[in-house]
Amino acid sequence: MRTSFYLIIGFVAFFYGCSQANQPISAKKSMTHTGVNDTITLGGGCYWCVEAVYEKLDGVGEVVSGYAGGKVENPTYRQVCTGTTGHAEVVQITFDSTKTSVEEILKVFFTVHDPTTLNRQGADVGTQYRSVIFYHNEDQRKTAEVIILELNKEKVYPDPIVTEVSPVSTFYRAEDYHQDYYENNKDQGYCRLVIQPKLEKFEKVFSDRLKD
Repeated sequence: MRTSFYLIIGFVAFFYGCSQANQPISAKKSMTHTGVNDTITLGGGCYWCVEAVYEKLDGVGEVVSGYAGGKVENPTYRQVCTGTTGHAEVVQITFDSTKTSVEEILKVFFTVHDPTTLNRQGADVGTQYRSVIFYHNEDQRKTAEVIILELNKEKVYPDPIVTEVSPVSTFYRAEDYHQDYYENNKDQGYCRLVIQPKLEKFEKVFSDRLKD
């Protein structure tokens, strides 16, 4: 196994031990650049949580909460919450690939949620909360699959990773009140009890990768 994988494995093991919870390279470098602007779509439970984390990662430009992977056009939050539309709550991340990388973004992804629980993150239960990587190109697909393979091989988590890896489907932007939810609702109970601990883990491990 290549040395680079020891970095991600050791890192995730550290996180998992503290929390319980691409080939990776240095957090400040990327192995592959597909242009200055790149996009990836991720689901790791409630999109309020995932959005709040990536908005603080250096190199990330825009983070939009929305829905993807379903069969209903223009779904509403109420519809998605029923779990019958097939959509996952996701964030679509636009990033500068000269400042961050798919590897680093996925390193964060596997840190701030549990990729081993099927259709569930904590008390949030349903297919809309599934762990999913919607890739936008083949490089992203290969990177995601290699990371998952190595994490499973090394048994970094006690259970197998169930993260779905699928080509990006139509992305629907969520209602305006879901955008920047944490920033606009920091005193709300869910923000304090669920989102804030995830942010604290992220800020601790990626302290040198936070936006100024």
